[in-house]
Amino acid sequence: MSDSIDPALQHAYREVLRRNPGEHEFHQAVEEVLGSLGPVVKRHPHYLAERVIERLCEPERQIIFRVPWTDDAGQVQINRGFRVEYSSVLGPYKGGLRFHPSVLLGTVKFLGFEQIFKNALTGLPIGGGKGGSDFDPKGRSDAEIMRFCQSFMTELYRHLGEYTDVPAGDIGVGTREIGYLFGQYKRITNRYEGGVLTGKGLAWGGSQARTEATGYGTVYFAQEMARHAGVGFEGNDVVVSGSGNVAIYAIEKVHELGGKVLACSDSSGYVVDEQGIDLDLLKDVKEHRRERIAAYAEARPSARFVEGGRVWDVPCHVALPCATQNELDEDAARVLAANGTEIVAEGANMPCTPGAVRVFAEAGVLFGPGKAVNAGGVATSALEMQQNASRDSWTFEHTEERLAEIMRRIHERVVTTAEDYDRPGDYVFGANAAGFTQVADAMLAMGVI
Repeated sequence: MSDSIDPALQHAYREVLRRNPGEHEFHQAVEEVLGSLGPVVKRHPHYLAERVIERLCEPERQIIFRVPWTDDAGQVQINRGFRVEYSSVLGPYKGGLRFHPSVLLGTVKFLGFEQIFKNALTGLPIGGGKGGSDFDPKGRSDAEIMRFCQSFMTELYRHLGEYTDVPAGDIGVGTREIGYLFGQYKRITNRYEGGVLTGKGLAWGGSQARTEATGYGTVYFAQEMARHAGVGFEGNDVVVSGSGNVAIYAIEKVHELGGKVLACSDSSGYVVDEQGIDLDLLKDVKEHRRERIAAYAEARPSARFVEGGRVWDVPCHVALPCATQNELDEDAARVLAANGTEIVAEGANMPCTPGAVRVFAEAGVLFGPGKAVNAGGVATSALEMQQNASRDSWTFEHTEERLAEIMRRIHERVVTTAEDYDRPGDYVFGANAAGFTQVADAMLAMGVI
């Protein structure tokens, strides 16, 4: 049993372990939230009396289904699809679809649980959910991906709707996949229900700035952390993990704000570029040529590639983990702290292990959790839903302005909540307490649901 959880909440955590055996990422996500809620339930004991914690840890609905499809060789392939509709007390279920071989039910539940509080922090009327499949789009032809997406949506469509459940993209699901999914939904339902999926192409209902939103929002939040602490952001050296969508647009916004990104990575290793990452080259390598990060160093004399290395060994003022869950462990956190890192902000979902978070707290490194830091993506998805509902289309500048405003508001809410509980500077507590209380109060207002 975790020592980080208040005794009043231990029973709820034991029930999570008992009812969800083997789902370690889900256990970790629940432990991280419950570890913050001791002071909250002491101040508001009715949350315990009404068993809000137990209710919130159990998804409203878990959907698992078979996805049969035919590859280009004519062979039938079988994958497993998931959609966990976790909480709808604030609005329709909202959260992405992840296509990756590592996707299991526990993965989707951890992501969906995090999504509840992330979506609550945006202040927008959206609930929490997540989905995906163990299908791997890498190395597959467009035709194979289309056939998979059509089969996936043929089952999932019956659970979706702009007032019910609104998926988006995540790892392995970009505009191409959303297009195939939306086309099949439209074909089956005979409706152009634009708000049922977000992350659409600009020509058919998508939102300006949605592609950039998670990365941009991550940097906006980190900038607010720096400003609140009296630390300058301009001129800082920054390290970003990953080189996918979130990482690329985090790098872009860091450079716009006057910082310099020295390193980024993929699963094969990392590159260091003392002149600062050349964003045009990185986009060419990763988005157009779809090559490994080593190709960046081969084309850039000022860069070097470290095979299988750890990007966190590169000294920096600001670290932005933007790749995947549990990528930054306790040892890496010690290296960052020893090298003088002042701010760590999670662009990915739960990329820092619990041990790493403890190291940052002990070393006085400001740490922003993903449910607050990377909420810009889902916030802009909600803005896309607004545009679809009103049959409107906003400019990039207007949408980005709304995004920046939302991220500032999230930061202010997290900081204010932490200070209200006499926990100044504790972004983890502030995010968990603020998100939880909003969802819990809504649950209680609606009765026993």
